[in-house]
Formats: sequence, C-alpha cells, structure tokens
Amino acid sequence: MTTTDQPRTTSGLGVGRSAAVAPLAVVRPAPVIPPDALRLSDPADAWPARETALRALAEVADEFLRRATDAPGALGDVLRSTSGMAADPDLADRISARISRGEGPAAAVDGAVGEIIALLSAAGGLFAERSTDLRSVRDHAVARVLGLPAPGLPELREPSVVCAVDLSPADTASLDLTRVAALVTESGGPTGHTAIIARQLGIPCVVRAAGVTLIPEGTLVAVDAATGTVTADPDDSLVGSLRARARTERALAADTAPGATADGRPVALLANVGTVEDIEQLGPSAAEGVGLFRTEVLFLDAVRAPSRDRQTPVYARALAAARGAATTIRTLDAGADKPLAFARQEPEENPALGVRGHRLVRTMPELLEEQLAALGAAARALPSADRGRVRVMAPMISTAEEARVFARLARAHGVETVGVMIEVPAAALRAASVLAEVDFVSVGTNDLVQYTMAADRLTGGLHDLLDPWQPAVLDLVAMVARAGTAADKPVGVCGESASDPLMALALTGLGVTSLSMSAPALPAVRHTLRRHSFARCAEIAEAALSARSAPEARAAALALADPDVIGLLRLDDAGV
Repeated sequence: MTTTDQPRTTSGLGVGRSAAVAPLAVVRPAPVIPPDALRLSDPADAWPARETALRALAEVADEFLRRATDAPGALGDVLRSTSGMAADPDLADRISARISRGEGPAAAVDGAVGEIIALLSAAGGLFAERSTDLRSVRDHAVARVLGLPAPGLPELREPSVVCAVDLSPADTASLDLTRVAALVTESGGPTGHTAIIARQLGIPCVVRAAGVTLIPEGTLVAVDAATGTVTADPDDSLVGSLRARARTERALAADTAPGATADGRPVALLANVGTVEDIEQLGPSAAEGVGLFRTEVLFLDAVRAPSRDRQTPVYARALAAARGAATTIRTLDAGADKPLAFARQEPEENPALGVRGHRLVRTMPELLEEQLAALGAAARALPSADRGRVRVMAPMISTAEEARVFARLARAHGVETVGVMIEVPAAALRAASVLAEVDFVSVGTNDLVQYTMAADRLTGGLHDLLDPWQPAVLDLVAMVARAGTAADKPVGVCGESASDPLMALALTGLGVTSLSMSAPALPAVRHTLRRHSFARCAEIAEAALSARSAPEARAAALALADPDVIGLLRLDDAGV
C-alpha cells in the first residue's frame, strides 16, 4: 500500500466463500464541478478557456471512436454515434457562447450538454434515449477539463478487482465479466444487485467495505469473501492460503452426486438461473435440476410485451437444456426495482409493497395469460412422461385464494405441476391453506427477510436486520416446512440463504426438501450436507430457532457443526 492513512486490510460483508488476487480497477464517479470553476475570474481568459473545452471534446470524440473499433456489433455502433455527438459543431458553438458570457470551461460544457439533452427529451422517443450517451460525453469532457481521471467503468485489460462506491445494474451489465476477478463496493448490501450477480457468477465479492476506493488503482489486492476482507499488497502467506482454498473448491466441484445427508436423507440441490444460456452452461454438473428460472430477461428490455410465440421457443430450449431434470420456471417478477418499459403503472410511494410480481395480474392480466400459454405449449411438445418435470410457480403470492386462481389458470394452459413462492409473511403464516391449492412451494428468503423485518433489502445500512439467521425469519420457514410435511408436499428454498453451507444444515433440519442456489455454491453445500446426519441438522435447526438474535442463531449452528467441515470451508468466518 502506498498511502500511510489507509489500513492495509479493509473489512466489509463477504458474499460467498471464494477469493481472488488481482490488481484493483476503481470505478470513478461523474465529476463534480467545484464552485471556483463555475465562472471565469478574468474575461481575458475566455479564449484559452474555449480552447481547453473544445480540445477536451475532441479528445473525448477520439477516445469513443477508438473504443468503437474494438467493440462488437451494436456496442461499436453506439460508441461511434457517441463520438459523433462529442464532435457536433452545434455543441461546440453552444459551449463557446457560454464561455463568452463568463462561464468557466467545465461549467460551459455541462450547461451546453444540458441544453441539448432538454431538446432531445422534449422530442421524445429515440431522441430522448440519446440523452444517456450525451451525459457520458459531458462526464468525460468535464473530467478532462478539470484534470480528473475519466469517470465510469475502467477498461479492463487483465483480470481485475472492480471497485466502486456502488455498482448500478447498468454498470454491471457493461462490465467484461471474463476479466472481473472480484467485485468490491463501499455501499450496497448482501442481497443487493451486485451481491446477487456475484453469487450467480461465482465471483468473490465484498460489500460495505468502507474506504476501499481510497486504495490506489493498480494495487494488487486479495479479496476474501469468506472473511469479508480486502487486503492491499498481500504477502506470500495470504496468497498461498487463498490458492490452497481454490484447489479445495475445485476438488469439491468434482463431486456431482445427488444431495443428501450423511444418513441418506435426500435433499435436492438445484440451480438458480436467469437465462437459457445459464442452463446450458450447467452441463453435467452438480445441479440436479433448475429450482428457479427467472424469466424477467424476456420482459425487462422489451419495448412491447413479448408474445406467446416469442416466449415458447425460449421455454422449449430451456427444457431441452435441462436434459430431463425438473425445471421450475417462475412467472414474471417485475415491478418495484424492475420496471417494465411497455407497462405504464401509476407512481407508487413504496413500490416494494405495491403492484409487483403476481400482483401484475390486477392491472395487466394478459401478461400472465400469454406466459402460461407459452409455457404450456412448450410442455405439450415434450413426451407425455416428461411433462411432469415442467414446474411453474408464481412470485409474491399473499393468500390461498391467489394461489388457487393461479393454479387453476396454469393447469388450464397445460402445466401439470404448479407451485407458488412464499415471500410474504401472510403466505407463510397460512402455508397449510396455500399448500392445499398447489403441488409445492418455494421459500424466497431474500424477500421474506425484508418483509418480515420491515427492512428494504436495497438499503445496505440495515444489513443486520436483513440477516437470514434472524430467528423470526427461521420461525416462518419452519412453519412452512411443517405444513409441507403435513401435506406430504415439497418445500424448497430458492433464496440466496440456501447457498450458505451452514444455513443449508439448518434449513434441512427444519424439513426443507430442496435447496436452490447459484451453481458455484453447490459443491460446498453438497459437501457440508453429506457430513452431517439429519438428526444433527435437526439439532442445528432447533438451536437456531431457540436463539435470541441472528448472530446467536448462527453461532449456535456453528457450535454443532462438524469442526473438520468448518475448518475446510472456513464456515467460522463471517461471509454471507
């Protein structure tokens, strides 16, 4: 580490159990124009100020054009178009006019771009969509004028640890994930967007690592998700231990036997996926099937609602990729933080408690009808013996009546096996009534935790309340599991808590019959389950339920777990 006031190791919340060692690449925020740069101090400075601003624009235009030559397809076209915006004579004229009125060069660039954005926004349609590209021109040009590093995502030339105050979905989408060794953020939480992406891809991640963006760019850092630490300039001992752990993880991944406890009680280990490509990449892997296929990717980027003819081939391809394994497809879970471009919904003061998930049927019933029709068509194309492996479930079910109506509609469209997600405490409290209407339920712990604890899961400052070890949350999961046992129907968990090997023991002890998680988490969970009897899992579950707090619940589970497994997987560390 090259600074004296920055601690060598920064701590945060680890996501997953993996680790990485790579140079740091810092995502820089958009530049802020300081007050003393808003106006020229001397009218005689107008000419050099104009030269500074226009030179910055020309350099930005050249930069985007250079990047366009290396970018594939549509991205290259966008970069070339953005380069043209930076070189637009009208923009240059507007900047010159503002400088002649006494504005500083950075302020003139900012104001001129703002004028054009206002015009485009008023025009609407495709014109308005170009505003984002113009803001990128503004940010890069202002940074050059002020002598600051270029804002935004770094251009990764090698595997790197990507570091930011926070990463938006758009930031993450534009990353070259083949060159992302780890993700580190100063804010965010263990169930936020960055953490979910990291789990899905098996990328080491630490969130809420205060001050981590102060580490100089290019510094070699070790990111350990198991301990929730980011260490700058790691010594040979730390690097060696992390590499040894990586070898252990590769050895565990070679085991693809069905999930079960040490005494043979089966616990199906399934994968959470977001695209058909995710299923195809599973191949002959540790996953025994798909426990959650998120279908939002078909909808969230669509200008108009996808028809059943557009959806059917996607579901058919997904079922083929699963190679005969059970595949659970979740119907559209949109709304709240996942708005639909083609759906005009009334503004909501609290979208997380509004029209989202299955509740979209209240305002846009045709979306569910078309989706179920498409899924039914894909299922009917299978041999009759295989149709039972096609499972559908609805998100955000609150009442047994909602479950009954959904099940009736799904079966009418030809889907034989129907379930719902338990994410709302009301549904957990009435799990027996819900299970009377469907064939299975799956507990979505991410939302169940936030609704039980009244804590927005996108608010990182409430991470202690969002801990899935909260006894109140475990009480609800236990209630659902007991209802499943009484009805002789499966109860799964598809929230990310299933990927915690220690939590997997507690969930199994509660009576959960399947665990669905991001594929990279499966080997550690399988290994842990197979070294604990069901009786020991039940002891762990009871101890966690009897605890007074989330830390106590986890500590109680840890005390009863096999110490050899704890040591191998480092379950005694505080990774999420």
